[in-house]
Amino acid sequence: MTHASSQAIQVAGICGSLRKGSFTKMALQVALAGAKEAGAQTRLIDLREYHLIFCDGKEDESGYPKDVFTLREDVREAQGIILATPEYHGGYSGVLKNALDLMGFEEFEGKMLGLVGVSGSGMGAFGAMNNLRAVGRALHAWVIPEQASIPEAYKVFDESGP
Repeated sequence: MTHASSQAIQVAGICGSLRKGSFTKMALQVALAGAKEAGAQTRLIDLREYHLIFCDGKEDESGYPKDVFTLREDVREAQGIILATPEYHGGYSGVLKNALDLMGFEEFEGKMLGLVGVSGSGMGAFGAMNNLRAVGRALHAWVIPEQASIPEAYKVFDESGP
């Protein structure tokens, strides 16, 4: 056993849905369970638990709420990140977009990035995931080629989960 294999990889999953009973969160929990089964330590980052502001591009961050810096640190600690989103109008959620805009290279560069998307339609969340794939590349993350798209999520999940 090498030294590198003696420590578990940290995987953070960021849930891009604020909806109570979110199918996106349920799908992310399944993905994180798979990572845990493979030996990773996992953390679900539920954006509902963070008090974030709208990103306005200001360079002076002194007025930002503490949770912006907490979110950044929580993501920086991970070697792998899973972004999970519902698909809205062919794109990913605004709450996930805002969270990503509040972060940058320090949180994503050089890390493995997985994508999970849920959709109410039969087409799946391919538009949202293609958009996130471009964002991941822009942040210099290694976006894995496989992704999980769950079409008609209401048929896969109910209030109790999958």
